[in-house]
Amino acid sequence: MQASFLSSDHGIPFCKSEGVLCPKRLPFKPNSPRNLKYKHTLTSCTRLSATLDSPCRANVISPPTTLTSRSRSSTGRFLPPILCSNSSNSLSANDDIVHSSGRSFRGWVEVVGETISTLFPIWVALGCFLGLMRPNSYNWVQPKWTMMGITFTMLGMGMTLTFDDLKGALAMPKELFTGFFLQYSVMPLSAFFISKLLNLPSYYAAGLILVGCCPGGTASNIVTYIARGNVALSVLMTAASTVSAVVMTPFLTAHLAGQYVAVDAIGLLISTLQVVLVPVLVGAFMNQYFKRVVKLVSPLMPPIAVATVAVLCGNAIAQSSSAIRMSGQQVVLAALLLHVSGFFFGYILSRSLGVDVSSSRTISIEVGMQNSVLGVVLATQHFGNPLTAVPCAVSSVCHSILGSALAGIWRRISPETQEVKSEP
Repeated sequence: MQASFLSSDHGIPFCKSEGVLCPKRLPFKPNSPRNLKYKHTLTSCTRLSATLDSPCRANVISPPTTLTSRSRSSTGRFLPPILCSNSSNSLSANDDIVHSSGRSFRGWVEVVGETISTLFPIWVALGCFLGLMRPNSYNWVQPKWTMMGITFTMLGMGMTLTFDDLKGALAMPKELFTGFFLQYSVMPLSAFFISKLLNLPSYYAAGLILVGCCPGGTASNIVTYIARGNVALSVLMTAASTVSAVVMTPFLTAHLAGQYVAVDAIGLLISTLQVVLVPVLVGAFMNQYFKRVVKLVSPLMPPIAVATVAVLCGNAIAQSSSAIRMSGQQVVLAALLLHVSGFFFGYILSRSLGVDVSSSRTISIEVGMQNSVLGVVLATQHFGNPLTAVPCAVSSVCHSILGSALAGIWRRISPETQEVKSEP
């Protein structure tokens, strides 16, 4: 017998068995503000099909399902709960499952990869520190490798998506539009005004504006999960801002940074198309139609992406290490102010527009965390002064540390508790 498991972003899991939808665990209290608000509609769900005796949990995004009450089976009785434990999209007899007797080799690879990915800010900071103190350590990095590295990283991001995921944007248009608007308004304008406020040199100002005009970073999905945010919305926002970056990043950079340096908008457009849109769509296509291949390589993609980002950022620092030592404090301050403004205004403006706490956290993280390595690559390819890439590299360290710290704070505060306290 087949069953589908649904899990809402508000922590109320459901199971669907034999065509009947019923709650797996629903602490329903008629007078509870939380349940009065969410008992009728789930805004975002995840779905999985598996046999009833398989230890699995939902992991794939699907459109939302509307629930009006606790459904009963055809006999009039509530269906019993079904316990789930492991994470997988679909299971078969040949799949690797973690048993009590020990982990499979694939399981250990996933654990190691997850550990490396979780320590992402540390690796990037170490890479930048090495570039600052020992710039010769990056002499082996060739210019063409920067393009290959970011392309491979975006391919890995695309492998986490399917074309069905993109359809999920229709399920939450308000949240998605709010996040998209703030992504390409708060950060570019903040970068512009911070450059004016600190009177940054033209090359640093152009680099700061460039990173402010970049799409959301892939690390934001992990940080959103830690912060108890809306992970489905995070993935969709990252995908939407990344695809839109083909037009938005060159357009905004040309208009805001054009007064500082000459900006090749057409060149930026072509490069963004090559290193962002094409690999993301190829990755999504592979995940949709070549699941076995993606399943084989997916555990290796996160640590490879982390290593790539650390090397690219460290190399950007190494190329201008002497200049950074002389004026590095100004760049660090500018990057910190940029990302603090992104996190702050992303959350405050989302809440003022009526977005729930969980989704507001997600929008805040998505706005505050940029795809800085894309900025490094674009600055290296299209700006003559290598110092233009420095704010992008410093930005990667700043937003990773700030985002991780913010996620640690929010993780201790339940979104539902914060939602109830904020209500009049």
